[in-house]
Amino acid sequence: MGAECAIRVRLLRGGDDSLPAYQTAGSAGVDLKADVDGEIVIPPMGRAMIPTGIALSMPPGVEGQVRPRSGLAIRHGVTCLNAPGTIDSDYRGEVFVILANFGEEPFPVRRGDRIAQIVFSRTLRARLEVVSELEGTPRGEGGFGHTGR
Repeated sequence: MGAECAIRVRLLRGGDDSLPAYQTAGSAGVDLKADVDGEIVIPPMGRAMIPTGIALSMPPGVEGQVRPRSGLAIRHGVTCLNAPGTIDSDYRGEVFVILANFGEEPFPVRRGDRIAQIVFSRTLRARLEVVSELEGTPRGEGGFGHTGR
């Protein structure tokens, strides 16, 4: 098992049915659940901001990365826009997931559906330094696709 840190979770609208959970002992992320009244239907090529019913308190130096669930992507063409979405350690509002439906059928989202996952990661605070030149590397300025297929 990897390192652990305490993440405080505030349940905004009720019981612990909206509490994120690891699905297996080896899961990297906890699944986020939809906390909606009734149903939100995302049309093909549409998107929606889905509430999760939770707010988080993470220690400084920790971020939450909201990522798609692979099963939704392959079976329904549903993914997260802005992925990974970053939840900053000083954000205390509700966590929302921006879902996009690239599938051919409308996609219904109901309360308790597992819609995304969140992975908690350490972050570095960069100290940016302006220089006149950068040190060389074998890659140099080679960009997108420069190494071929």
